[in-house]
Amino acid sequence: MQGIDSIFREYDIRGIVGEELTSQVFEDLGSAFGLIVAEQTQGSPTIVVGRDNRPSSQELAASFIEGLISSGAMVTDIGTVPTPMVYWSETELHVDAGVQITGSHNPVEWNGVKMSLGGRPFYGQDIQRLKKLHLAEKHSNERGGYSRTDITKGYIQDIVARFQLKRPLKVVLDCGNGAGSLVGVDILTGIGARVVPLYCESDGTFPNHHPDPTVDENLKDLIDKVKEENADLGIAFDGDADRIGAVDNKGHIVRGDLLLLLLAQDILQKNGQAKMIFDVKCSQVVPEEFVKAGGQAIMWKTGHSLIKKKMSETGADIAGELSGHIFIADGYLGFDDAPYCAARLLELASRSDESFFDMVNKFRIYVSTPEIRIEVPESQKRKIIEAATDHFASKYEVICVDGVRILFEGGWGLLRASNTQPILVARFEAEKADQLQDIRSEVEGWLITQGVTI
Repeated sequence: MQGIDSIFREYDIRGIVGEELTSQVFEDLGSAFGLIVAEQTQGSPTIVVGRDNRPSSQELAASFIEGLISSGAMVTDIGTVPTPMVYWSETELHVDAGVQITGSHNPVEWNGVKMSLGGRPFYGQDIQRLKKLHLAEKHSNERGGYSRTDITKGYIQDIVARFQLKRPLKVVLDCGNGAGSLVGVDILTGIGARVVPLYCESDGTFPNHHPDPTVDENLKDLIDKVKEENADLGIAFDGDADRIGAVDNKGHIVRGDLLLLLLAQDILQKNGQAKMIFDVKCSQVVPEEFVKAGGQAIMWKTGHSLIKKKMSETGADIAGELSGHIFIADGYLGFDDAPYCAARLLELASRSDESFFDMVNKFRIYVSTPEIRIEVPESQKRKIIEAATDHFASKYEVICVDGVRILFEGGWGLLRASNTQPILVARFEAEKADQLQDIRSEVEGWLITQGVTI
């Protein structure tokens, strides 16, 4: 099928519905994934399947499930749920693998599949093997089975049972009409918060704003509502609720790296020691403050699958990305779960006499940009990063964990190729505004010489 190669990404399957993604493609993908899971199990594999609330997700999920059944798998359908509920249900239901049909943070016309196998992320070479099996159109001679179950109540009860606010907090919750709408208000109300819902009606057409809290424009309504309500803070989820965003009581955006630092320092203070993983886009303040407090900080690649694997290898207590994926293994299951993180963040804040603004602003303040997404052809993005590495390494110290993080006097600049979209991701940070501008101008000036439109 023309264009089918483009749907196989580093971490998952993604594409445009009706063009790259069809019911037949999803049925074949389900069959191929079921055969891979069957290889690692004795007897019929057990697989849990969920879906987000996009208009296309129900039909695509049904096709994927039919493919799984045709491969001999026993499928448990948990319906429309946030992505972390699939991860949670893998442990709760003791199944071999999990599948979530979701377009993640992509526009509404997109969709995709996130998979895990044996409690581990299914990505990279696993995805390439799935591609080969999919194209080979192999099938099993035995059909599996199907059942439905509702885990929503159990998931909510599990998180609520873990937390109780020490003092009342008023929080504005913006679910962006995504799948987090199905659980968010109940969880935060259940732990004792006074919740002001904002776009917490499930509607996968996302009629109010796109549910991506890394884009500042998407937080405008949340900021306004926090100020209007005189709330203690605001929380935002992305479309499938595996990423979290926040604003403080004064309406300032608190990015994912600072949320990670707050949660990590709380773990460190509680346990006396802690290990934290942070991605290459995070502020320098994250490792500086954590190491100063006695913790161990590890810089790693961006990507939820890559970070989960690194957590397993290092035994890290917590990990996180600037984008708002936060993974907590201390007292929890180690996957990216925005409703859980929201509850834990509120409980942390309820133990402090400080406002959320003061909690965040006790850290050293760097001047920084948000993520800057620069469109480039898929075929060119990695070549540009290779050229950038060669160019800047001849002049500066560089870190090549993921893309190239260039260390300038007083700050740094980052260029990396997205693993999910035809874009370069840039971010810049410095001690002073004029340094930031100089760093950004030099990096963007070089990109222009490479034919990249900024």
